Order: sequence, then C-alpha cells, then structure tokens
Amino acid sequence: MDGGEREETWNDFRELVNMTPAGLEKWLESDDSRNAGQHQGGGESTGHASGRRIVAILRAEKGDLTDDDYRHMRKVVGYVRRHLAQRPSGDVRDSRWRYSLMNWGHDPLGG
Repeated sequence: MDGGEREETWNDFRELVNMTPAGLEKWLESDDSRNAGQHQGGGESTGHASGRRIVAILRAEKGDLTDDDYRHMRKVVGYVRRHLAQRPSGDVRDSRWRYSLMNWGHDPLGG
C-alpha cells in the first residue's frame, strides 16, 4: 500500500470511527454489543472482533500501523459506509442496526 492509499484510508477511518478507544472498549463489554452482528459458530461476532482491533488501531501511533492494520481500516470504512446506507426508518437508538455499527466504532447518534 503506497503513501497516498494509506493517507486516504487514515482520513476515511478517522472520519467514520467516531467513538473513542475507551468508549468503544466499554461498549464492547456490554451484552448489547456481544449480541449484535453475525455470530459464526456461536462464538464472537465479526463486528465484535473488529471492534477490539479498532481499539488497538486507535491507540497505536500512526507510524506504527502496518499494511495489515490499514487493510482492516479499509474494511471498517467499507462496512460503516454500506451499513449507513441501510439506515432503517424510525428511532434507531436501541436497534441492532446501531449496535452493529457501534461494534465497528461508529455511533450514528454521535459517538
């Protein structure tokens, strides 16, 4: 991944991930977080695992991020953008839609 791709990914990620590392970590400890998203084989959901990785990325120094970290950041950006485009009508405050997004570091109600 070249410098331009990294910078674009960094900017998109920082724009869309609006939860703090501490806020995301606290959210990931909740039952609502653990129950949101797709669970493979009864284990941890994809989004919950992603959230743990996002916390680590947010806490890392930009210069210490690897190409693998940037690939994950791109995955996060893609997921959040697709999911935002599928916003349900009505109040989303206590919706699985919102909870799933929050597992990916984005609170549509403002983080």
